[in-house]
Order: sequence, then structure tokens, then C-alpha cells
Amino acid sequence: RRNKTKTNRSLNCVSTYWYFLTETLELERERERERSNFQSRVFGSSVGIRSDLSRRRRHSSPPFADRPRCTQIISSDFGFDQAMDKSSALEYINQMFPTEASLSGVEPLMQKIHGEIRRVDASILSAVRQQSNSGTKAKEDLADATRAVEELSYKIQEIKSKAEQSEAMVQEICRDIKKLDFAKKNITTTITALHRLTMLVSAVEQLQVMASKRQYKEAAAQLEAVNQLCNHFEAYRDVPKIMELREKLNNIKQVLKSHVFSDFSSLGTGKETEETNLLQQLSDSCLVVDALESSVREELVNNFCSRELTSYEQIFEGAELAKLDKTERRYAWIKRRIRTNEEIWKIFPASWHVPYRLCIQFCKKTRKQVESILVNMKEKPEVATLLLALQRTVEFEKELEKKFGGDVPTSDIGDDIEEIGTWENNSQNISKIRKKYEKKFAAGQESGENEKTGNKDLSAPGAGFNFRGIISSCFEPHLTPYIELEEKTLMERLEKVVQEETWDIEDGSQNNVLHSSTQLFSDIKKSLKRCSVLTKNQTLFNLFKVFQRVLKAYATKLFLKLPKGGTGIVAAATGMDGQIKVSDRDERVICYIVNSAEYCHKTSGELAEKVSEIIDPHYAEGVDMSEVQDEFSAVITKSLVTLVLGIETKFDNEMAAMTRVPWGTLDSVGDQSGYVNGINTILSSSIPVLGNLLTPVYFQFFLDKLASSLGPRFYANIFRCKQLSETGAQQMLLDTQAMKTILLEIPSLARQTSTAASYSKFVSREMSRAEALLKVILSPIDSVADTYRALFPEGTPMEFQRILELKGLKKADQQSILDDFNKHGPGLTQPSVSTAMRQPVPTTPAPPMAITNQATAAGFIANSEDVLTRAAALGRGAATTGFKKFIALTEAAKDRKDGPLRRLFNA
Repeated sequence: RRNKTKTNRSLNCVSTYWYFLTETLELERERERERSNFQSRVFGSSVGIRSDLSRRRRHSSPPFADRPRCTQIISSDFGFDQAMDKSSALEYINQMFPTEASLSGVEPLMQKIHGEIRRVDASILSAVRQQSNSGTKAKEDLADATRAVEELSYKIQEIKSKAEQSEAMVQEICRDIKKLDFAKKNITTTITALHRLTMLVSAVEQLQVMASKRQYKEAAAQLEAVNQLCNHFEAYRDVPKIMELREKLNNIKQVLKSHVFSDFSSLGTGKETEETNLLQQLSDSCLVVDALESSVREELVNNFCSRELTSYEQIFEGAELAKLDKTERRYAWIKRRIRTNEEIWKIFPASWHVPYRLCIQFCKKTRKQVESILVNMKEKPEVATLLLALQRTVEFEKELEKKFGGDVPTSDIGDDIEEIGTWENNSQNISKIRKKYEKKFAAGQESGENEKTGNKDLSAPGAGFNFRGIISSCFEPHLTPYIELEEKTLMERLEKVVQEETWDIEDGSQNNVLHSSTQLFSDIKKSLKRCSVLTKNQTLFNLFKVFQRVLKAYATKLFLKLPKGGTGIVAAATGMDGQIKVSDRDERVICYIVNSAEYCHKTSGELAEKVSEIIDPHYAEGVDMSEVQDEFSAVITKSLVTLVLGIETKFDNEMAAMTRVPWGTLDSVGDQSGYVNGINTILSSSIPVLGNLLTPVYFQFFLDKLASSLGPRFYANIFRCKQLSETGAQQMLLDTQAMKTILLEIPSLARQTSTAASYSKFVSREMSRAEALLKVILSPIDSVADTYRALFPEGTPMEFQRILELKGLKKADQQSILDDFNKHGPGLTQPSVSTAMRQPVPTTPAPPMAITNQATAAGFIANSEDVLTRAAALGRGAATTGFKKFIALTEAAKDRKDGPLRRLFNA
């Protein structure tokens, strides 16, 4: 019981001690917060107070220096940190005294706790006293800081007031000095003005004396000085004395001007030879004119030029020399005049450009007179006289361009024209042409930059005036006879070269082009060169139209040279009637026509490009050779189709022989039939020649057309045969495969392997229909309908009935098979080849061909809808991709960039 009582007392003591420690710590935290707030208020008032308090804090201990002591004691002796983590004092005591044996240490613990309580109380009292002293000291520091701030503000106001007083004192001292400075400046300006005025008065008087004595050299220098002095008195224009001096100076200038003009009036009258000092005097007077206004110089030069040209007008306005054939004498007169007076005219300063100005006025007067002569002519002038006058005029303009620095080389024009129609495409020529045009482009940029500078002073040679066309342009409306003569000459040359054409090419020729084609463009180049030297405006544009008419006429000549007539499937599709029987020579001629038309197509485009570069930009947009190129594209198309028709016509006998073979009575299958050998012989003799003469593009087209013609024709020819036995059908299938092999070997015959891949696919597609037809004929009776439907999804009952007839079935047997065929559906009901051959196909009339001046050419190229309608009527084989290329070929002339057919076969 005694131990229990002691234990209870110990627990109460510990609980009390625990409560006391908790309250003490809370009190310390509260005081710490108050101290922090107080310091922040005090330290934020001013920098001085903050630094002072910091200094004092460094030299004194903090008010709660012993604050951690109680915590340290509890932590070290009693495990306070551990106790703080517990929820109650009871748990803490149970932890300190877990057993009854441990209660023996309660008394020592109690004594120790009481001792610590006394020490903590003493520490608390000391902290309270120190905190009270610190608060009083902080109030005193705050009061000291406030007084220091007030004193500082007072001193600042005092300094500002003294600065204002000093400024007022300085202004008072400098007021008199500033007045003296202004006075000095005004006196200096007045003295300078009076001095200049004295100089001006003296200079004007001296200038007046020099003007009266015609001392031009001295007067020029004096006038320059007077002008400079007058510039200083611009602000005093309204002062009476200055106004008087300026009026006097203007009068002196008028006197000088009248003297100079009077002296120059004697120039050219012969006085310069009598009076030795006259030229020197006139040279000095030019210095005076330069010192005067620029308008005086312009007036003097204009008067001089007008006086010089007075005799010219009198001479060439007379009836004797006012003629077109006397034009050359006009230019001889001005050149002689310039050459004779060259030494005399050296009196003029070089900056005046008197000869240049004289030539401008001469050209304007000459243009007016020549234009009057051309307008007033009662009859058309002779072309020779007109061209001679124009040529001499152009030559004179070029001489002026060269003499006065505006020369533009014209040799490039001829070089450009010579390039038209050249077939060389080697890299060396291409690099030369590129370099030449790079130089032209650079020169054009330099001239463009010069134009942007705005330097348009006509008094300076080459600056803003162009002599080209200044006179010759008046000939433009009157050059119609020249254009008519050029057209007549070119047409006559065309007739001559066509008549002399041998329609053959010499051995060793590289381009296989007719001589008439190259000769025609040679004549055109000469005509263009002649005209471009004379004019580059409306006349050149009219000549270009002549070139168009001449080239169209040549296209007509080529068209008419082609063999006439036609037959076969392609002829039926294109609407041409009759047969085309061509010999080996005719085939070569057709190839030459194709190559020549291609050459003309290409060269006409080059011609248009060169003309657009030469001609005036105003007419460049109208330079177009598309219509001419369409003409030659039509010739190419007609030539290639004619070539296909000619080869196809050679197959007529072989196709007829095919129908005469007794297919129904053949006993065995042997080698390929004779008609196949005949077709092979025809192709073997023609293909190598055609492949050698035609370009790969056109030879590819020819092969496609040949396959598209021969394949469907062979298919249709099977239906013309009579009954086919199984052996006959097998023999015909062998012939079909032989035909396919022959067609596939055509590129190798022509040594053009580049077309083999695409052509092989095309031939296989064209001949597959005939092979499929024979497979249907060879099929058993009970499965013939299924085989036909499988191989011919678009087949018709009429075509199927014809196949049954070829198999030799009777009408009764045919009817049952037809009923079964119709019951399961025949597929698409497009007309077959046999049907199309029995029934005429209605067609719409074809539009006229580009070559409209010959009746035989009308209706050659039909529109695409018409051709497709005919092709569909002739069977599936005729409407293949190859035939669609043929449709595109007829429209290929619209392609003006890549040439005919090129984009067609590049796809």
C-alpha cells in the first residue's frame, strides 16, 4: 500500500511537470512570434535603424538564449522527444516504469524533476526581464531613427533651396554676357553682308563693263562670282537695294545673251574665215552661256540647229530632190555637213552635244518629208526603190547609233536566224548557244538597270533617245508591195523545189528528209533575214503570216503526193474508200514524207520562237505556228495510215487464199499454210526498209496499227471460211500461232528492239481473239456454249450461230444448242465482226481536214466519236488500246510543245 501511495504521488508529480513543460513551450513560441513581428516593424522603418539593430544584436545575447535548455533537459534526461510523440502522460509514465521493480527510482526522479522545475522557473523569470528590457530599447531606437529621418529631410530641402538661389544668381550674372554675344553676332553678320554687298556692287559694275566690251571669257568668270554672291542675299530679296541690284544683273544677262546670239548668227556666213578671232570669241561666249540659265543654252543650240537645217529644207523640199529615190542624198548631205564643219563646231563645249542634237532635228525633219512623199505618191512605189530607200535609212540610223554611243549589235539577229532548222544537237553547239544567250540576258539586265535610273536627258547621246526607227518607221504603212513580192517569190520557189523534188534520198543521208523541205526553210530564213534588217514591226509580222501560208501550201503538196484510195478495216474506220496499192518506192516516199513533215513541224516552231525574239514585243504575242504545225501533224497521220493501208492491201490475196483452203476436208495437220508464208514474205520485204527510214516513235505507231488491222481482219476472215473440221480448225490454230510469231518478230526485222516489249503485249492481245475463236470451234458439242461464254463474255447469239455453222452442225442441232445458249444468257449483245460486215454502219459526216484547199483531203480525219462508233461496229479487236492510240494520233497536232505523237508514246 505504501508503494502504491508513492507511485500515485509520483504520477501526479509527473503529470504536473508534463503540463508545466507544455505551457512553458507554448509561452516561448508565442513570445518568439511577438519578437519576430516587432523586429520586422522596427527593421522595416529605415535602413539606418536596421543596421543599428543588427549591430547591437551581434554584440548582445538574444533574449531567449536559455530557451532550448528545458527541451534539452527533457530530451536527454527524460526522453521528452519520445514523450512528445505519445498521446498522454499516462502512456509515458507506463513506459518509464514498466514493472514494480522500476518504481524504486521514483524518488530520485522526483528530486531531479523538482530541481529542473526550479531552474526552468529561474530561466523564465530571466527571459521575461530581458524581454522587457529589449522592448524598451527597441522603442528608443525607433524614436532615434525617426528623428534622423526628419533631420535628413530638412537638410535635403535646404540644399535644394540653395541650388535654386545659385541658379538664379548665375542667370543674373550671364544676362549681360548673352546680350553682348548676340550683339557681336549681329555685328559680324552685318559686316559680312556689307562686305559682300560691296563686292556684289563692284562685281555687277565690272560685269556691266565686260558685257559692253564683249569680254566673254572674263565675263563668264565674273558672272559665276556674281551668281554665288547673289545666293547669299536670297533672304533679302525684298530689300530695295537688293531688288535694284538683281534687276540690274538681269539686264546685264539679257545684254550678254543678245550679244552672244548676235555673234553666233554670223557663224556659217563666212565671217569666221575673215575674222580670225571670231571662233575664239564664240568659244568664250559659250562659257558665258554656261554661266547663264540652262534655258539659254537650249535656245542657242536649237537656234543653231534650225539655222543649219534651213538650207536642207530648202534643198530637199524642191520638186527635183523631193523623191523617194533621192533619199540617200539626204543622208549624204548631213554626213558631209558634219564632216565639213567638224573643226568649226569644236567651239561648242563637248557637254552640249551639238552634233547629236543636230542629227535628232535632222531625223525628225527628214521623217516628216519622207512620210509626206510616201503619202502623196499617186501610184504604188516600185519595190526596188522602196527597199533601197528603206535600206539606206536603216543603215543611216545604225551609223548614228554607233556614232553617238547607242550602238546595239545586230549581227546576233543573223546568227539566230541561221540556227533555225539545224539538226545538230551535240553538246558543243548547245553550250555555245547557252553562253550566247547568257551574255544577252546579262546585257539586258544592265540596260534595264540603266533605264531604272531615270536618266532621260536627251542632250546626252544614248541617254534617252533611240535613233533606230526614227525615220524608217514611216515606211511601215507603205511596205505592202514588199510583202507581196516576198510572198510571190516564196510561192514560186515552193513550186520550183516541189517540181524539182526527186522524192528520194541520197545514200548516206542521216535525217531522211526531202530536199524540198530543207530548201524551203532556207528560203524562208533568207527572207526573214532581209526583213529583220529593215524592220521589226508590222511588216515583219505580215511577213510571218506569209511564212504561215507558204508552209501550209507545202503541207498540201506533201498531202497530195500520198497514194489515194483505201481498203481494209482501218480504211473502214477512217471513212476512206478504194484500195491503196503501194510499191516499194511508194513506201519509201511515204516514209520520207513523214520525216519531212516532222522536220517542218519542229522547224516551224523554232521559226516562231526566233521571230518572237526578233520582232517588236507588241507583236510577239501574235507569233504562233500552231495552225501550221497542225497541218504537218495531219500529214504525218495521213501518211502513216496510208502506209498501213498499203501494207494491208498487199494482204488481200493472202486473205482470199485463206478462205479458199478446204478446211472441212483436211486429213492432217501439217506445217503453216501457204497464205501465212505469203504474209511473212510481204512483211520481210517491207519491214526492214520501213524500220530503217522511220523514227522509233512513228515505227511504233505503224506496228501498232498493223497489228490492230491484221488481227481483227484475220479474225473476221475466219468467219468467211466454210465448214471447219476438227483437223481444219487445228491447222488454222497452228496458222494463227504462226501469224502471231511472225508479228512478234517484226521489231527484230527492223532492228528496233526498244519497241519489242510493248509491241509483244499488243500483238498477243490482238491475236488472242482469233485463238479463242478456234478453241471454241474445237470444243465438243455439249460444251461449246459454255466454252463460248467463258472465252467471249460479250458474244452475241448471231456470232455463236455462225460458229455452229463453221462446226458443220445441222439446223436442228444448232437450234437446240442456241436455245440452251439463250436460256443461260448470251452476255452483252454487241455486234460481232461478221454482223458488222453484213450490215452497213450509219456514220455521221466527218469534219473537213486541216488541208481544206483540196477536195480529196476533205473528210479525212473524223471526230473521235465517229471513229469509235465505226471501230465498235467492226468488233472488239478494232476497239483495242492500239486503236485508241490512233484516235489520239488524230488529235496529236494540238500538242505544240513536244511535237506530234511524242507525248502519246511516252505514256
